Amino acid sequence: MKKPSNFNALIDLVHEAVYEIDELRACLEHDDDEAASYTPFLDPLDGMLRELHESMVSGQYPGAGQGGDLPFMELFKKHERSIPFRELLRTINATHREGYES
Repeated sequence: MKKPSNFNALIDLVHEAVYEIDELRACLEHDDDEAASYTPFLDPLDGMLRELHESMVSGQYPGAGQGGDLPFMELFKKHERSIPFRELLRTINATHREGYES
């Protein structure tokens, strides 16, 4: 997945990640066995992504190209194989760390 070229496109990616969490929750409402594999990371990841999105839309986000990982990456690394939208999260973090695609 290609990194976004500007701040608005990054906000859109974070919003898409929040949407993916909501969609995953909706799918899991009817499958308790499947839900158990997502329980360890779903709520914390949801909170971190919503907080990131809020910081962006409120003007509190420090900006892309900061050189460090976003807070959700520690959780991501532990549960990467279980996250269906992992490429999206990798792209968001890479943009935060390295800056926008030129």
